[in-house]
Parts: sequence; C-alpha cells; structure tokens
Amino acid sequence: MTFQQMIKSIRTNPRKLFLIDSLGAITSAFSLGVILIQFESYFGMPSHVLYILAVIPCFFALYSFLCYWRFPRNWRPFMKAIAMANLLYCFVSMGLVYQFHGQLTTLGFVYFLLEFIIIISLVSVELTTAAKR
Repeated sequence: MTFQQMIKSIRTNPRKLFLIDSLGAITSAFSLGVILIQFESYFGMPSHVLYILAVIPCFFALYSFLCYWRFPRNWRPFMKAIAMANLLYCFVSMGLVYQFHGQLTTLGFVYFLLEFIIIISLVSVELTTAAKR
C-alpha cells in the first residue's frame, strides 16, 4: 500500500482517524514525559516544560479515544475541534522552543521539528476529512 493509498483509506474512515490521533497523542505524551525527561541533557528542554507539554496530549488522547469509541453521528465538529487543538498545541510548543532555544540541543530541535511536521500533517488530514461531504 502506498502512502497516498493509506491517506485515502484514513480519509474514508474518520473513526479510524480519531484512533490514530489518540495513539499519536499517547506516543507524544510518553516521548515528552518519559524519554525526553530521562535524557533531558541530550535534548535541552527543561523538565518542568516537558511535563507541561506531556500533560496536554494526555487530554487529546482521551478526547480522541472517546470520539473513536462513541463515534458521534455528527463527527465533523469533533474532528475539527481536535485538529484545532493539535494546531494550538503546535503553536505553544513552537513558542516554547523559541523561548528555550538557547538551551536546546540539535537533537532537541530535531525532535520538536519532527513532532511539528507530524502534527501539522495530521491536522491537514483531519481538516480535509472533516470538510469532505
């Protein structure tokens, strides 16, 4: 299955997209709250900031999993809401990267850049899925 086919498959099954969002949020929370904190000196972001950044995706994971589990008939506003929340999270994390750029290592910049790219890609898929009729 090509990447394009995979994206098309996800767009035709919005319930699955909520699950993907939930699993991604859990992965992000674990990465920030366990891995990056454990290796703080290699990434450079202070642990108190990492804890804050790790808590936010926990709420997103719960929200998306509940949407997956209950899958409301009118799912589009719920999909738009998590997309906007993800986008806001990106702005917050990028602001923190800017604020602490003097402390971040190259590995820290790479981590946050990759997280940003992944989340923005997810937001794009979520918004285009919610917009399709």
